[in-house]
Amino acid sequence: MALRVLNPRDYLRTRWKNDGGWTTEIASEPMADPAQGFRWRVSIADIEDDGPFSAFPGIERDLLLLAGKGIELDINDAPPLRLDQRFQHAHFAGEDTVGCRLLAGPTRDFNVMARRGEVAAEVHARPLNGTMLVFAEAGATWLIHVFAGQATARSGKETVAAETSETLIVEAGADGRERVVIEGGGELVLVQFRKPS
Repeated sequence: MALRVLNPRDYLRTRWKNDGGWTTEIASEPMADPAQGFRWRVSIADIEDDGPFSAFPGIERDLLLLAGKGIELDINDAPPLRLDQRFQHAHFAGEDTVGCRLLAGPTRDFNVMARRGEVAAEVHARPLNGTMLVFAEAGATWLIHVFAGQATARSGKETVAAETSETLIVEAGADGRERVVIEGGGELVLVQFRKPS
């Protein structure tokens, strides 16, 4: 089991090619052949203008609204999907045709991308009030982003702490299921990456 913490100085912020917003990459894991891109990636998007999402063939995507009045997504030919409450969640394929409309000004959104067939992602937003247990399967990775407040992760004798906007990374070993104790107060976005079933 390995525990570590990332702070905003570790993140990579880039402007979109269409100039419609910013992506702040929190963490990613490359494929064995880096030319194939990432295995998974977690980022925060600041959306400033209406427009299409970039295509990511072979990628499963999850998006959660963090801040702002919200967005409306047109995914292929489906009825518009409105996200106007904090932590509302959308899931779609990277090859889907997705158009985005801002409801009333810029938004900030949490983005998770997982390469289909290589890794499966589970995404949850949860309040933290006291103690929470996280179980990491062999070879799994948990990414725990502290949206607000503070959180401490403890496994055996190892402990790491994170404040607002920081991110805890929990990497399980190959020896089987391991338990991690999360303590503190605030709001978390939790992402588990594991082998696909």
